[in-house]
Amino acid sequence: MRHGTTAFVFGDRAGVHQLYWVADGELVWWSTSATALAALHDRRPDYPRLLAALTVRGVDHLGSSSLFPGIRRVPPGSALFLAPGRPPRTVPVPGGPETLSLVDAAPMLRETLTTAVRRRAASAANLSSDLSGGVDSSTLAALAAASGSLLGITYTDRHMAESDDPAYAALIAAELPHLGHRVVHGTEQKVGHFDQLDDLDALPFTDSPSLSMGLLSIKAAQLAPAVATGSQLHLTGRGGDDVLDATASMLLDQYMAGHRRAAAGRAWTFARSRRTSPHQVLARAARTYAEPYPRALARLAALMGGNAQLARPRPRPPSDLMAWCLPLASAAWLTPAGRRDTAAVVGEQAAVAASSERPGRLHERISLERMAEEHATYDQISRQLFNLPVHAPFLDTAVVDIGHAVPGWERSVPGDYKPLARAAFNGSVPAVLLQRRTKTPHTGSVHSGLRTNLLALQRIITGSRLAEAGLIDSGQAVAELESAARGEAAFLWGVHQLVVTELWLSTLCLDLGHWWEPTQVREAA
Repeated sequence: MRHGTTAFVFGDRAGVHQLYWVADGELVWWSTSATALAALHDRRPDYPRLLAALTVRGVDHLGSSSLFPGIRRVPPGSALFLAPGRPPRTVPVPGGPETLSLVDAAPMLRETLTTAVRRRAASAANLSSDLSGGVDSSTLAALAAASGSLLGITYTDRHMAESDDPAYAALIAAELPHLGHRVVHGTEQKVGHFDQLDDLDALPFTDSPSLSMGLLSIKAAQLAPAVATGSQLHLTGRGGDDVLDATASMLLDQYMAGHRRAAAGRAWTFARSRRTSPHQVLARAARTYAEPYPRALARLAALMGGNAQLARPRPRPPSDLMAWCLPLASAAWLTPAGRRDTAAVVGEQAAVAASSERPGRLHERISLERMAEEHATYDQISRQLFNLPVHAPFLDTAVVDIGHAVPGWERSVPGDYKPLARAAFNGSVPAVLLQRRTKTPHTGSVHSGLRTNLLALQRIITGSRLAEAGLIDSGQAVAELESAARGEAAFLWGVHQLVVTELWLSTLCLDLGHWWEPTQVREAA
């Protein structure tokens, strides 16, 4: 947007469309790709930030930086301000309503999300959508089917077939007359997690490490019916959890907002649901309440940079969800040099963190931005491999603003799954969907993929660039991988994140000629 000689460059609230910039004298280059700017300015990957993304929780590992030193990021929800004679800077972009009750937000969310889906449906002659059977994707499918014909795709396998998802998907599809339903069975098609990672030259490009890289064959099978029918746009429910639900630590925000009795009751309910001690949950929550976020980050930086052994609870106690920030199990893979580098990133964030931050709001923002980044890379993969754009309407700025204006303790109510969805979409989607109270984990499919592709994954981690730089102990990471492949308790997310990080480093192209080409300067009339 221009106003006279002043320009504002906007991204979006969640970070699906990231903005990066770098100053070169009086010239400012900006791009939606950090890699493009890194190639132009000869910057190599920032290993410490990759380590922080892998090994600590509750830390914004990027902030105003990027995965390349010197390439600056415009934080989501901000704009890049450019004016002659003035240094470039980022400024916050005003959001939607600051606070809404669930009752007031529901009709606003229904109208906004319905409009977002209808506009996408109007832009594509052929439309497809995920139809997992969960609330998020199924809501989008129902709204899209109300605008015309839609192909709804349910992916399952021998592990997922035992869950509630396929049954709910079938019930929902039966109530949507304009929806054609296709079920893709991954086991029958012999696809699984971590397939197709042997040939680096065949892997698609993403601007940052993408968990979707570990699901290439699954995504190919899932989207094949959409591609075969000529779909021009595919809908996914990603971001629905971030808008319709809230993090467990939101009970601390509830306490800080003055609802102390309700927050304490929620802590007891949370502990019982997780089969853990209420006193342990309350004690952890009390420590977090008593410590401002910058001090918690400084303490984490000292721990990461120190010599003390990093504990590896497996599984991590549920009370840890009440902590501001902490090391993940993958932190045990770090060498002393890796710990120092990670500590430096955490310490940098401690210097700029706001003392007014609240735990639930912080975790909600970090979760939203990570989901948006993951969706952006999934869209990049789908466009390259299948020529099919993937959209996530729940991550639209207007949708996020309405959802996050509702306090988290109203969006997440013990024993009442996603009440905002039921209030907003009652009458717009099949009633059976809004009656659902379960969410299905799919760890069995991940363990199976690890077993099938163990040798390829061992090679990826053994040849680790991070290990070559002296930052992680690949032997410990491989031991975690092998434990997971045996079906034992292991840090699955950490193994997955390390694999895709190493793939990203191995396939990263920073050749200037790949990204930039000279062109004739044409005078503007």
